[in-house]
Amino acid sequence: MTVPDTRPRAINPWLKLAIEMGPLILFFMANAKFGIFAATGTFMVAILIAVAVSWHLTRHVPTMMWVTAIIVMFFGGLTLYLNDERFIKVKPTLINGLFGGMLAFGLATGRSYLKVVLEASFPPMTERGWRLLSRNWMLFFFTMAVVNEFVWRNFSTDFWVGFKAFGFLPLTFLFVLLQMPLVMRHQIADD
Repeated sequence: MTVPDTRPRAINPWLKLAIEMGPLILFFMANAKFGIFAATGTFMVAILIAVAVSWHLTRHVPTMMWVTAIIVMFFGGLTLYLNDERFIKVKPTLINGLFGGMLAFGLATGRSYLKVVLEASFPPMTERGWRLLSRNWMLFFFTMAVVNEFVWRNFSTDFWVGFKAFGFLPLTFLFVLLQMPLVMRHQIADD
């Protein structure tokens, strides 16, 4: 009798990016054509499909995707049920605050939760490197939570959706690029 292989399988990085970013792109497109409530429903369905596709292709769903999917379903459901767009607008604040808080708790207790999540995707790094990277991501998540609050409270829904797609994403990619010197500086050389 053979035991099924349940280890995560690797997939093409572009396909992984499409799975992770697809729901957000569909949210943006649905909002432009049908408005925030249709976009919220689209986002909810798309995130469930992304979870299913990730599981089907890799036999693994990343922790961040699980947490995001649960929060999207909860706040998206409240948005649609109560017909109140504020719930979907506060979702990024809560996700960023939650991730920032988890990293802060890890740093306060001497653990690097970022290392646990990303170690397989990164070259081997020193513990100091992981702590510094965790600190930087913690600050980034908290900053993005504040930025989301500022944008949704001071601008139109369409502006918020556009900023979510074309502001948050470029800022995140820029932040990742800015972390590369830190990663390289704290990389453990292969023997």
